[in-house]
Amino acid sequence: MNVTGNIGIAFLLATLAGLSTGIGSSIAYFIRKPKMIYLSFSLGFSAGVMIYISFMELMPLAFEGIGEVWGVPAFFAGVFLAGLIDMFVPEMQNPTI
Repeated sequence: MNVTGNIGIAFLLATLAGLSTGIGSSIAYFIRKPKMIYLSFSLGFSAGVMIYISFMELMPLAFEGIGEVWGVPAFFAGVFLAGLIDMFVPEMQNPTI
C-alpha cells in the first residue's frame, strides 16, 4: 500500500474515533437522569478497551525483547501481581474498591 492509502486510512480512523466520542457525549448529555449501573458499565468498558489497546501496543516490543515463550507468562504474571497489589492495599488508600 502506498503512503497516500495509509494517510487515508489513518484519517478515516481518526474521524471515526472523533465522531464516536461526539456521539457518546451527546447521548450522555441528553440523558437527564442516567442510571448508575449504565454509567458504571460504560466507564468500565471504555477503561477496559483503553487498557487492552495499551497492552497490545506493548506486547510486540516485549516479544522482540524477551521472546514469545517468556513474554506471555510475564504478561500474565504482571496481571496477577497487579491483582495482588489491589487486594492487599488497605481499603482507605485503594480507590478501586
